[in-house]
Amino acid sequence: MNRNGSSCKYHCEIEAAFAIMGGKWKTRIVWHIGEGKPRFNELRDVLENVSPRMLAKQLRELEQDGLVIRTQYPEIPPRVDYQLTGAGKALIPILGCISEWVTEYCPDAAERIG
Repeated sequence: MNRNGSSCKYHCEIEAAFAIMGGKWKTRIVWHIGEGKPRFNELRDVLENVSPRMLAKQLRELEQDGLVIRTQYPEIPPRVDYQLTGAGKALIPILGCISEWVTEYCPDAAERIG
């Protein structure tokens, strides 16, 4: 059963992976959380054009899918940070390989980065 409550089958593991990590923001969010334990506003700043609503939605989905841990501290003012689970950490070298693949085999796309 997926997040929307409907039953859904994937045809292969790759399709399942892209369903979990698909979209404009999730890979970037995972990549930046992999660099430390950022707070919400730190992620919003580094992701530039993401709306707070979209960032919160994507973080919730990543948490539901077991890739991100959200820690809320009992402080005033409230403090929340994010870190990767073991499954999320396992994605970091895969994302690095994808980055290298783009640089080597898709130079036109690599030139548009930035």
